[in-house]
Amino acid sequence: MSRQLHLNLFLMTRGHHEGAWRHPGANRKALTDLELYVDAARIAEAAKFDAVFLADSLVGPENGQQITSGLLDPLVLLTALALRTERIGLIGTASTTYSHAYTLARQFASLDHLSKGRAGWNIVTSWAPNAGLNFGLADNVDHGDRYRIAEEFVSAVDALWRSFPASALLDDTAAGQFLDASQIQPIHFEGKYIRTRGPLNVPGSPQGRPVFVQAGQSESGRAFAAQWAEAIFTAHGSRESAQAFYADIKGQAQQLGRRPQDIVILPGISAAIGSTEYEARQVWEELDSLTSIEVGLARLSARFGGHDFSAVPLDRLLTRDDFPDPDKVEASRSRAVGYVETSLRDGLTLRGLLKRLAGARGHLAVAGTPEQVADIIEDWFRHGAADGFNVMPPILNQQFELFTSEVVPILRKRGLFREEYESRTLRGHFGLGELAGTGAVSAPAARPREQALAA
Repeated sequence: MSRQLHLNLFLMTRGHHEGAWRHPGANRKALTDLELYVDAARIAEAAKFDAVFLADSLVGPENGQQITSGLLDPLVLLTALALRTERIGLIGTASTTYSHAYTLARQFASLDHLSKGRAGWNIVTSWAPNAGLNFGLADNVDHGDRYRIAEEFVSAVDALWRSFPASALLDDTAAGQFLDASQIQPIHFEGKYIRTRGPLNVPGSPQGRPVFVQAGQSESGRAFAAQWAEAIFTAHGSRESAQAFYADIKGQAQQLGRRPQDIVILPGISAAIGSTEYEARQVWEELDSLTSIEVGLARLSARFGGHDFSAVPLDRLLTRDDFPDPDKVEASRSRAVGYVETSLRDGLTLRGLLKRLAGARGHLAVAGTPEQVADIIEDWFRHGAADGFNVMPPILNQQFELFTSEVVPILRKRGLFREEYESRTLRGHFGLGELAGTGAVSAPAARPREQALAA
């Protein structure tokens, strides 16, 4: 069988464009209504998408901006979606900086059981300004420490998931033996930042453990991804940038003894689709007309750790001096670097940058006919830039329905995307295969870095 494309729905309330919430084509159900999310998830499942992907935010709104993520807890929402879907994967975001390892391990193991093996954990270190204040800290944790914490946190969670193998749960009424206690062992994890005794009180789940997903693009984020990630959500505005990232991650993974095919790389794509290219571009124009400069400035400020851009003229070409040093940003550093590079490369004004970010926040934004959108997806897929895409519809559900009804059939006709599900687990959808260990699907042996951390 030829290599197959992977597609996730990156689900954000009424769409990814900042103006989507005002658009007549957006789903008007309340942002707290489960049916808003069920509608989109079922469209994705009918199209045989690999997964639904939920982002998260750990801070409340501080201006009039649309709340696109973080309104409902991802794990709670995904548990509800697990009961309203059958085959599609369920990927939820959770922070290693502001979570407890034991609690998170238990929650995701539970989701994997309740969904019959469809859970994935998007591992983030959290960049939002003021997040630390919501968790009793005087300030946010700095960028370097966040990744050091993440290394220990994921090592501990992975060890917890291995501490109670599924095979230990005998439930043998005739013999009167409920457990094989010899298989259940404390992990005694003692790191600098994370400590937990174990074992977990949830047995190994259908996949052995949930799929590890990651989204960091900084140097630290890439090293972490090469070590741990099985799927990577990444942001690139050009094929060349995506190709460089793809080659770097796969190369680093190989150096760590991993197979390149065991990491699925998924750039984000936000596609405005029309019967003509002009009609598709009008979709962006209409959405842009529904945005606010003030909201855009607030979002840009957050990406640069709270920097004030209000004194920068809206219609003058941006210079490097208009930005703080992105390498010193304690928020999403890689995204900040990308915004600066894009602004200078493309000769953007501040107004132009805000318009660019309103649509896809640094991800690939395209406008075209279904055939043109399919061409771009195939081009990136065949030329070492992507294993698939996190689909970010500018309007939910209008533009997403166009993607599934018009673009997906073209991809199928070209032999790039499945006609039907061939697996019941997220790990199977991604073609990751079984984990090494005991049982049909079980957790992996500890990696060298894990052993060092746990020592």
